[in-house]
Amino acid sequence: MNLAEQVYQAIQPLPEPMVQEVLDFALFLRQREERPEWHNLMLAQASSLADWDNAEDEVWNDVPAI
Repeated sequence: MNLAEQVYQAIQPLPEPMVQEVLDFALFLRQREERPEWHNLMLAQASSLADWDNAEDEVWNDVPAI
């Protein structure tokens, strides 16, 4: 069974509103891949977040969330 068939099998028992959400998300993913500005935005976010992962910030790793 290929991946598309697995997705179909997984959504078959879902109620119609949930299937619509799955479809909306799939269409969003397709649109995102077709628009280069989305890709550029994701690359910019990844590079800026990489700056946050450094030894100086290790002290914050054990701070509990409020």
